[in-house]
Order: sequence, then C-alpha cells, then structure tokens
Amino acid sequence: MTKFNVKLKVGDEVMVRRGKDKGKTGKVVAIHREINKVTVEGVNIAKKHRKPTKTQPKGGMVELTKPVWVASVGLVNPTDKKKTARIGYKIDKNGEKKRVYIQAGRKEVK
Repeated sequence: MTKFNVKLKVGDEVMVRRGKDKGKTGKVVAIHREINKVTVEGVNIAKKHRKPTKTQPKGGMVELTKPVWVASVGLVNPTDKKKTARIGYKIDKNGEKKRVYIQAGRKEVK
C-alpha cells in the first residue's frame, strides 16, 4: 500500500474547509498516511452502538472521532487565526529544513 506525503504534523491546528463541519477548528490527533486522512479533535464525530459486555453490562452509544480527508483541512496561520495556509519548506543558513506558510504570494516562517 502506498503512503501519501502529508505535510501536517500531530499537534497542528487546522480548520475544516468543506463538509458538515466546515469552519470548525481543532488539533490534529493522528495522521493516517495509508488512507490520506487525518483525525482532528472535535471534528467528524460519529455515534456507535455498543453491545452489552461483561465490562460494560449496559452497553450504550459511544462517540468516536472519525478521520477526515487531508484535502478537506487547512493549517491555521497563528498570526491571523482565520485564514488557512498551505505549507512549504525553506532551507535556512544553517542548512536546516524549516516549514513555512505560503499565503497570498508571501512566506511566513513558522
């Protein structure tokens, strides 16, 4: 199975661009490179019915956070909180690779 190149990292704050949760923001909890999806805290919550077991004799409904397509989320730029940005890379003077925001033709170092 191929692994997709995802430029997001766990802990990044992202905003949902489309779908039922459009406009919501949250932190990336997990990245699923095999299926090109990310799990975002508080977004795409689904309810699942659980059968009664010995540990949970009553059973009941459990809320689960399901993954969202990477293309449906955008990184939130901390300077202007509302806009979502694309991510690029820049090599600094020391030869270290840094992530930068690409937005409206300008780059802002993270």
